Amino acid sequence: MAIYLTKESKVLVQGMTGGEGMKHTRRMLAAGTNVVGGVNPRKAGRTVDFDDRAVPVFGSVADGIRSTGADATVVFVPPAFAKAAVTEAADAGIGLAVVITEGIPVHDSVAFTAYARQKGTRIIGPNCPGLITPGQSNAGIIPADITKPGRIGLVSKSGTLTYQLMYELRDIGFSTCVGIGGDPVVGTTHIDCLAAFQDDPDTDLVVLIGEIGGDAEERAAAYIRDHVTKPVVGYIAGFTAPEGRTMGHAGAIVSGSAGTARAKKEALEGAGVRVGSTPTETARLVLAVLEEERGRHP
Repeated sequence: MAIYLTKESKVLVQGMTGGEGMKHTRRMLAAGTNVVGGVNPRKAGRTVDFDDRAVPVFGSVADGIRSTGADATVVFVPPAFAKAAVTEAADAGIGLAVVITEGIPVHDSVAFTAYARQKGTRIIGPNCPGLITPGQSNAGIIPADITKPGRIGLVSKSGTLTYQLMYELRDIGFSTCVGIGGDPVVGTTHIDCLAAFQDDPDTDLVVLIGEIGGDAEERAAAYIRDHVTKPVVGYIAGFTAPEGRTMGHAGAIVSGSAGTARAKKEALEGAGVRVGSTPTETARLVLAVLEEERGRHP
């Protein structure tokens, strides 16, 4: 089991023939992802050779779905074209759209995430590393060789911290790791992933990575308190950020005490989440909690 992405997923790549699309399609294929086609209206009918695999290029997402039965797409198009690409995928009925593109205007993200929701398409991102179910499928830019399959679920705003926790806990392994992105508007939230991991019989513990700004982590804490029975371990990026300054990700805007790392840590701990002060300490907390769980259920 996994959430959102399995070895059965049939993946299109919008923007596959561009530089980034080519590079990461090759890496996704090497990780075992079933990439069934690329999408580029100007190159429809061609195929692109990736080592021992020839991948066809379709003129539209709808054509790709008709020909291959694709149920997921990864979007590597420039920011100006992202809204049109996601809208096209949603209109075609794709189930999952992983939007890697960064720098998308917020009003475009608002529009396409709302439209996709209405059409029944799940958006991961934008401005995210994607998601990986180790040993099964990888949709996006997450390195596939830094961990192994296991029973930890991971949901993170930060791409870099996604990779670090995956590496630190590589001996335990992960069911699915989801990088939801750090923009002010994202299609899939911490809460969405928590609900999915709660329902996944092969996930025993969830790691939640947040960062300063906004109130997503506080809302996640309330959801954990009321709905999540599995152990959750957290980490909040930004404890050392100077007060009164907008940092890094577009969503990291702190006003007064709201949105600070301390406020988020307190909210999560109030819901029973153990929160590390560094990524390495967070990994150690995960190991400690798993050991406790083993003692409770030998």
